[in-house]
Amino acid sequence: MRSNKNKIVIITGVRGGIGRATAKVFKEENWYVIGIDIKKKANFPFVDEFYSIDISKDEELKKFCVLISKKHNTLNAIINNAAIQIPKAITDLTIEDWDKTFVTNVKPVFLLAKLLYPLLRKGKASIVNISSVHAVATSKNISAYVASKGAVLALTRAMALEFAKDNIRVNTILPGAVDTSMLRAGLNRGHLRGNDLQEQIKELSQRIPLGRIGKAEEIARTISFLADNKRSSFTTGQAIVIDGGAIAKLSTE
Repeated sequence: MRSNKNKIVIITGVRGGIGRATAKVFKEENWYVIGIDIKKKANFPFVDEFYSIDISKDEELKKFCVLISKKHNTLNAIINNAAIQIPKAITDLTIEDWDKTFVTNVKPVFLLAKLLYPLLRKGKASIVNISSVHAVATSKNISAYVASKGAVLALTRAMALEFAKDNIRVNTILPGAVDTSMLRAGLNRGHLRGNDLQEQIKELSQRIPLGRIGKAEEIARTISFLADNKRSSFTTGQAIVIDGGAIAKLSTE
């Protein structure tokens, strides 16, 4: 079993836009970073341990948790960032699409907490779940994603209540439009008028009160805040929206 003087964090979806930015911030703050992603590792300097895992597959996640429990005697944070989005109308979604979304976006949040609970309890850890503004205000043709992120928001509250006795804090972040590959891939689902990518980004930016889309690093800094037991020690069960003011604005304005 491995002991490390640095605080230890697990980040899922570590090779995505927000995941990569989060790993970078944690390394800058001298955390020991364990990264998970379905993609293979390639030229990735911000992770101390990397595991190529499909988190939608229970057995792969269970094996990972067994291995982590053998290698480490404590755990200080889990960042549940990995997610997929299938931009389809409800009538076009398949049962497989729906199930794949939930086993990727929701089940690992539950399973990692359950299986790594002894380490989390020992580390008086913080769990940060990445939901979405779509959990509270949404648009057409991403219903499976919306429902899954709503589930993450609700699950966060339930986890916070159950784990409070162990000094394990659980919070969620609801990002708005952030410049990631997922955002760019979903720009053609019919909610924007432009056909060109840059036109779509410009139009989307104009709809946001701050006049731009967000940066992954801006989400990562708030994740770091919530993971830190000194800076956010009395914060649990909360949902922090980071969207440039988007959902504060009436749709009729």
